[in-house]
Amino acid sequence: MRRRDFITTVAASAGSAYAAMKALDLLEQPATAQSQRPFQLQRRGGRKKVVILGAGLAGMTSAYELGKIGYDCIILEARDRAGGRCWTLRGGDKFTDIDGQTETVGFDQGLYFNPGPARIPQHHVTLDYCKELGVELEVFTNLNRQQYYYNENVGALSSKKIRAREAITDMRGYISELLAKAVNQDALNAELSGTDKEKLVEFLRTYGGLNPDLFYTGSSRRGYAVPQGAADSPGTVADPYDLSALIELGFAGYEASEWGYDQQMTMLQPVGGMDRIAKAMESKVNQLITFSAEVTEIRKTPNGVRIVYVDKRNGQRQQVLGEYCICTIPLSVLRTISSDFAPDMQAAISSVDYAITGKSGLQFNRRFWEDDEDIFGGITSTNQPITQVWYPSSGYLSSKGVMLGYYNFGTNASNVGNLPSAERLTLALDQGSKIHPQYRSHFENGVSLFWPKIPYSLGGWASYTTTVREQYYPRLNEPDGNIYLAGEHLSYLTGWMAGAFESARLVTSKINALSA
Repeated sequence: MRRRDFITTVAASAGSAYAAMKALDLLEQPATAQSQRPFQLQRRGGRKKVVILGAGLAGMTSAYELGKIGYDCIILEARDRAGGRCWTLRGGDKFTDIDGQTETVGFDQGLYFNPGPARIPQHHVTLDYCKELGVELEVFTNLNRQQYYYNENVGALSSKKIRAREAITDMRGYISELLAKAVNQDALNAELSGTDKEKLVEFLRTYGGLNPDLFYTGSSRRGYAVPQGAADSPGTVADPYDLSALIELGFAGYEASEWGYDQQMTMLQPVGGMDRIAKAMESKVNQLITFSAEVTEIRKTPNGVRIVYVDKRNGQRQQVLGEYCICTIPLSVLRTISSDFAPDMQAAISSVDYAITGKSGLQFNRRFWEDDEDIFGGITSTNQPITQVWYPSSGYLSSKGVMLGYYNFGTNASNVGNLPSAERLTLALDQGSKIHPQYRSHFENGVSLFWPKIPYSLGGWASYTTTVREQYYPRLNEPDGNIYLAGEHLSYLTGWMAGAFESARLVTSKINALSA
């Protein structure tokens, strides 16, 4: 086995490729990264009128960036609020889905729930706008080794709360044991020198917490069956789970998800709710937004565009002309609006599916996950239909809190989302109680939503297949006459706010380049 092959094996086995390379003295000092210049359009021509459809992040950002260099922008927004899916629910808020089901939020003052985006990776352009707009941030604990894996019908570990720390430590130990024994038995060929083998065995022994005989028998890293304390309380290390049981638990799937590039141990969130970003952007462009303006027609003209909309407050039909249009309406909604898009653009708009997903927020009168189980932030995963339970990353040690009661996808989301709202909450409580029996004693109120039934969204985010991405995505990124599409669906960052920001920057750059 060559060094490169070994490093690859370690990485594929959920090991630390960085640590393995360091053990072999293969690391060089990284080059200093050059700082990127702030995004700034350069004025190239006269004042142009741009009609922007949608006051979500992409729409408002487009108006904000173009406004800096003198463009005349108007934003038409069907809702009575800005932000689109960048949305926070607080006590007293109401919303109605396309089935006519109205939810009224009963959270106490100061408590909130983000039904849309809820976390920001540290490398996303979203942070640039937070800085520019003065949005205060705090840490969002995305991965916490105190969180649980709880699965049913998976063998020996079925219906057991498995701490992430325990599972990760045990898997690391077993993988290290297997690799260390392979080295010692000369299963690796001569291209790895004897000295290298010694370094690797020592690395694996340390990395996996192996005993001197290179067996994994458990480690204090996974926690204690009897806690450490004062005087005569050294603690007793808990026995490890069986390797086959961990595999059957589905650990590989959790590892794959948690090590995703956009998933980080600590991420960021705005203080007080995700809509702080939308509100900060709205403060820059509020005078440009026409609310309750439901677009009914999108038309090309010889010199630009004509947009027809209905003022929902009085039912009156209005129209606005412009030289350009930036349409940020989700494709799931756009395909229902009358237009004269070219046939290939119509086909592309109609071919992109949207994520089937739902969420719920549950208010409890005691933060039992902190008080009883020492969990401060993080996400518990389960194979029950609720799929994920999130613990709040703010308000630590206060009396009350709002947990994310479920965040589910696909068939699970559809089955839950098609229930009446009261039954969704009952399901969230029933299934969550298997993980936290304290649910029923401390639950006060909750709210849920199913994104395919939220008006003007009709889905979570654009969900491309490889084929659809190859066949239609390029066309969606090209204008149809003077109409340009923008939004998270016009990026490779679908489902992230950064996709909306990046797309807005790209489209405004294209329009500005043509205005010279």
